[in-house]
Amino acid sequence: MAEDRKIFKIKEDHLGEVRIADEVVAIIAGLAATEVEGVASMAGNITNELVSKLGMKNLSKGVRVSVLEDCVEVEVALNIAYGYSIPEVSAKVQEKIKSAIETMTGLSVALVNVRIASVDMGNNK
Repeated sequence: MAEDRKIFKIKEDHLGEVRIADEVVAIIAGLAATEVEGVASMAGNITNELVSKLGMKNLSKGVRVSVLEDCVEVEVALNIAYGYSIPEVSAKVQEKIKSAIETMTGLSVALVNVRIASVDMGNNK
């Protein structure tokens, strides 16, 4: 897995450089998404689902980050709580992720794609 890891250089000056692993950006995106009301949980692939059931917390589950030139593109898959407006929740997730990544890392977010993987029927708020 280490060969799949990407590192983003965000700063370089006379004191040195600052680099951020792509997984850190993915964790920021995942945490930001789960803070939005109406998001039941992050969705992930089968391996991620099994890992989470075994008690290991994977905060970047359901998040893919890629870099094009100086911009970051984020794709998130999430489970929405029943009764919430998918367009409204998705728009809030996009705004929250963009703001969190740009504030915490200084990286520019070009786009945030949201995929609704399922509706959580047991999470009525």
